[in-house]
Amino acid sequence: MRSRASRSLPQPSYQHTSLRGYGARVKKVDLAIIGSGSGNSLVTPDFDDKQVAVIEAGTFGGTCLNVGCIPTKMFVYAAEVATSIRESARFGVDSRMEGVRWRDIRDRIFGRIDPISAGGLEYRRSGSANTTAYLGEARFTGPHQLAITSPDTTGTTGTEELEADQIVIASGSRPVIPEPITTSGVPFHTSDTVMRIDDLPETMIILGGGFIAAEFAHIFSALGVDVTIITRGPAMLRAEDADISAAFTRQAASRWRLHPNAEVSSAVEHPEGIQLHLTDGTSASAQLLLVATGRTPNSDRLDLHQAGIETHEDNRVRADPYGRTTVDGVWALGDISSAHQLKHVANAEARIVAHNLAHPEDLRAVDERYVPSAVFTHPQIASVGLQEDEARESGYDVTTKIQDFGDVAYGWAMEDQTGIVKLVADRASGRLLGAHLMCPDASTIVQPAIQAMQNDLSVQDMARGQFWIHPAKPEVLENALLGLDVDWTGVV
Repeated sequence: MRSRASRSLPQPSYQHTSLRGYGARVKKVDLAIIGSGSGNSLVTPDFDDKQVAVIEAGTFGGTCLNVGCIPTKMFVYAAEVATSIRESARFGVDSRMEGVRWRDIRDRIFGRIDPISAGGLEYRRSGSANTTAYLGEARFTGPHQLAITSPDTTGTTGTEELEADQIVIASGSRPVIPEPITTSGVPFHTSDTVMRIDDLPETMIILGGGFIAAEFAHIFSALGVDVTIITRGPAMLRAEDADISAAFTRQAASRWRLHPNAEVSSAVEHPEGIQLHLTDGTSASAQLLLVATGRTPNSDRLDLHQAGIETHEDNRVRADPYGRTTVDGVWALGDISSAHQLKHVANAEARIVAHNLAHPEDLRAVDERYVPSAVFTHPQIASVGLQEDEARESGYDVTTKIQDFGDVAYGWAMEDQTGIVKLVADRASGRLLGAHLMCPDASTIVQPAIQAMQNDLSVQDMARGQFWIHPAKPEVLENALLGLDVDWTGVV
C-alpha cells in the first residue's frame, strides 16, 4: 500500500541561494517580504529604486498557485467532465467513459503550473537588479531583523541576516494534522501532496468535512475512487448557512460513505491500506488517507516574540484594516493574519498594503464587509454576507426566500433536482443581507448579489432595475429576489 498510495510526483526543485554563516555582515534592505504568494505582488514600480528581499520557505508562488485554488480547480474541471459523461443518459445522450488517465490529468496541470512557479523565482532572481529572492525560512531576531536559514547546494545549512526598514509577513498557512494521525505513524496525504500521487487508489478516506474535503471528495469520486468521509460534526460544510449545509450533507450521504459525528480514536496500517477506528464504534478502511481538517497560520515558525508581534488566540498575526501589525513598520496579509483564508482576500490586502507601504501619508483600509466564498464541489456552493441566524442575531427584521434552481427554465434544461438559492434580506429597508447558493455555477451566479450588496442596491432595484437574460442560470437569483417579503409598492 505504501508504495502505491504514498508515491508522489516531486515538487519542482530550485537551486538555493548560497548563504553566509553566522556572524556575517547584516544586509540592509528597504523592504523584506516573507512569502511569495500574494506577497510577491508587493514589488510594485514604487520600489524600483529600493532594495527588496522576497523570502520563500516552500515552493515559490505560494499556496494558491502550487497546492491550492489553481490546481484544485483544474482537477475539478476534469471531474466535471467525467460527471457529465456519467449523467448524460438522462438527457437522451448515451455515452461511456472508457477510463481515467490520472497521470495525464495530473501532468497537464502541473506541466503548466510548475514552469510558472520556476519562472516567478527566476524573474525575482534575475529580472530586477533591486530584488533578491531567498529560498529559506525567515525568523525574526528583532523588530526589523530577520535570519534566513536554508541548505545551500551542498546540503549544508547556512544563515543570511537581514535588516529591513519595512517587513511584510505573508507566509500563509499549512494543513492541520490532528492526533492520533500524527502519533500513529500511518502514511497519509494532505491537500499539499495528494494531487501529485502517481496512481489513483481504488478507495480513499477523507478526514474532515469542510471545503477542502468537499472539493477533493468530488474530484476523486468523479474519477472513479470509492470515497469515505469522516467528519466530527453532524453535517458537512458547517461554516455555510444551515439550510445549505443540510442540503449538501444530504447530497454527500447519497454520493459518498459518510460518517458524521465521528472522530478517529486510533489508526493502523495494514497490507491493504489504512484502517481508522472511530469514536462512534465503527471503523473505516481504504488504500489512501487524505487529511483535510483545515489549515493553520505559519506564525509559529517565525519567532514573532523576538519582534514583539502579537497574535490572536488562533495564532493569526494581529493586523488592523490597513495591514499594520502591532510593531511599527511590520505588516501582514493573507492567511497569516486573515480569518478568511481566501486568495481573493489576500490579493485585495496585498493591493492595499502595497499602496500603504509607498504612501504612508495616505493610508487605505481593506473593505471586508462583503467577502464572498465558493466551494467547487458538486453541486457548487457560493455565499456572501450574513447567514439567516447571523442576521436575526444582529437584530434585522429578516425575510428569506429559498428558490429551487430546477424551477427556472435553465434548471429544466439541466434536469436539476438539488440546486437551491437562499437569500436573506432586511424586510424594513429592503436591503439584501446575504446570498447562499448550492447549484450549477453558483460561484458565477452569486456575483450580481455581491455587486448589489457592495453598492447598497435594494432588493427592489436589483430585481427590477435591470434586465435578466432569459433563459439563463442567473434567473434563479431574480426569482429568489422577487420572493422576498419586502415593500414592492410602486415597483413595476
